[in-house]
Amino acid sequence: MAKERLKVGIIAAEHSSDRLGAKIIESLQDIFEIDLYGLGGPEVNANPIVTPNGIDYHDLHVMGLIDPLIKLPKILLNRRKLLKLFISNNIDIFIGVDSPDFNIFFHKKLKSNNVKTIQIVSPSVWGWRENRIRSIEANIDLTMCLFKFECDFYSKKNMQSFFLGHPFSQLKPNNIEDIIKRHSLEASKNFISILPGSRASEISELMPVYIAAAKKLLNQDPNAYFLIPAANKKLAIIIESIKGINEIPYKLSLNSAQDFLSISPISIVTSGTATLEAAILGSSPIICYKTNKLNYAILSKLISTPFVGLPNLLLQKPIFPELIQYDLTPDSIVNSYSKIFSMPEQYQSHLLEINDAMSGKGFDNAAKAIKNLL
Repeated sequence: MAKERLKVGIIAAEHSSDRLGAKIIESLQDIFEIDLYGLGGPEVNANPIVTPNGIDYHDLHVMGLIDPLIKLPKILLNRRKLLKLFISNNIDIFIGVDSPDFNIFFHKKLKSNNVKTIQIVSPSVWGWRENRIRSIEANIDLTMCLFKFECDFYSKKNMQSFFLGHPFSQLKPNNIEDIIKRHSLEASKNFISILPGSRASEISELMPVYIAAAKKLLNQDPNAYFLIPAANKKLAIIIESIKGINEIPYKLSLNSAQDFLSISPISIVTSGTATLEAAILGSSPIICYKTNKLNYAILSKLISTPFVGLPNLLLQKPIFPELIQYDLTPDSIVNSYSKIFSMPEQYQSHLLEINDAMSGKGFDNAAKAIKNLL
């Protein structure tokens, strides 16, 4: 029996959202013949996809409040191109993956054109700007949440949601001997992973602090060795251009976060999904974030949650160090490292708790939930 054809619009404009987008497309392909339109990264684009000319998914990698303003003309142009693509091809469903402030424009416009709208990764309405809940209710047919506490939040608001679960819940540490061989490492070293972020602006802001901390850690432990994964070649070039990096012993490798975190008992991680990846792989994360002063002044007044790091949000207690803005210094990183290093069993026990809060219904059931919307 022939599968029903489904025209799917998608925007997955970040490294982590590209993974999620590819997984939902894969599950939908088990049910439908898919015609795909929109914008994704390399994993989404492994499928046949129609994308407007002149748009690169890196163009939408913006952070904070100032960066989007600087890039606003290009963002608006790309937005118009994508909307025209979706409407002219009469898509049946639109899937926005993460990037809620960018995707809500498409949810609004396409919902009014009788397109079913799905948002994968809930906007953080439980943490800041809760007033967005009205727009979500009006314009998004189904919100797919990565964490159970998000679904609980929607339930309290009498709104429909789907507990997808986080793909990191399936992660397992890679074999240590294989990692050592694959990356030509010395097994006797004390490995510390540094994950500086997936945006150029994050790396430029944070990597100098991480390098300064690494130098101090090296003074304490001459056997320390730093492992730095990069999401792509462009980011790798930026990382290696940061002043002082050649003064520490390090290995930089593309798409190697799982390998590096698997052999690092402690990691220095820019706040985001990488903090969760670290925790799941058994690497206690020192959660770090810093932005420009204006961004921070505005954001600090909007955030209502007591925690920034996803591991702490899931545990609902401040277990892992959070070094945010003015608290982020080389010394504070070193002090946090020493604290975790002195109590490894205590931190490892908390790492085991996190996976339970992340295991949802999965992508195959998510695809069935989308089918039920049609």
